[in-house]
Amino acid sequence: MSDPQTPDHNRSVILVGVEHGLADAVLLEAAHIARDLGCELICAHVDLGRYTVDENPDGSVHSLPFDPDLPELDEDVFDADLAAHIEKTLAKTGVSWSKRELAGDPAHALGDLAETLDARMIVVGTHEAGLRAGLREFFRSSVAVHLAHRQHRPVLVVPLSPVTDGRALPWE
Repeated sequence: MSDPQTPDHNRSVILVGVEHGLADAVLLEAAHIARDLGCELICAHVDLGRYTVDENPDGSVHSLPFDPDLPELDEDVFDADLAAHIEKTLAKTGVSWSKRELAGDPAHALGDLAETLDARMIVVGTHEAGLRAGLREFFRSSVAVHLAHRQHRPVLVVPLSPVTDGRALPWE
């Protein structure tokens, strides 16, 4: 892992959205693409309970909680357990990576960071198949759909549970 405060401005970036429970396949696919293209991998987590008040040149943010009764933390901290999981998953890939903690709407935050870093692409995963979700839920909650319609960078969606056996798709 590299230090997020000292980005390599001469190197291209692949941005991957991360969260607890993210399938390792998403991280590994992003790492393979970063390795193949000679890019640094940036793993970005978005805290939905906070909003951005300031952005640093490296794309990291200062944020405050939406709930005014919550204490204001002086720093936005990337979850240590999530960082450890990423480190373990990417250990054998040899890919240089760093992390960013963001705030607010995931699609907006990832799009802004991609713009700030001039990322080559944004990588996200699909939702794991579970109980059938309706069309409305799919389009409302899909970060990939929002990213694809709100910015000009390529968005790679890593399928986690593709439907290949004739089962109905989530919106059918």
